[in-house]
Amino acid sequence: MARAHLSHRNGGWRLFVALPVGRNWPTRYFAGPAVPTVQERSQALTELNYALTEGAEWSWTEDREQVDDPASPVILIAVAPVVSILGGAS
Repeated sequence: MARAHLSHRNGGWRLFVALPVGRNWPTRYFAGPAVPTVQERSQALTELNYALTEGAEWSWTEDREQVDDPASPVILIAVAPVVSILGGAS
C-alpha cells in the first residue's frame, strides 16, 4: 500500500507519495511554516492522482534533525495510507 508523507524542512512542507518501487515519487511542496490544512493536503494528493484510503486519517510523529542531540530542532512528520485515483497499482 502506498503512503503519503508530509514533513517540514528548510522553511516549507513537502508532501510525497512513497511507492514500493522507484525513487521518482509524486511530490508537492508548500511554502511557509504553517502546516497545510487537511483540505490543502487532500487537494495536493488529488493533483498527484491519489486520495486517502476510506476512513484514513493522518498520523503525526516527531523526530530530530540530529538524532543524538536532544536540543536539535524537531521535525514534524505525518503519514497516511493512500490509493491511486487512476485505478492503477499504487
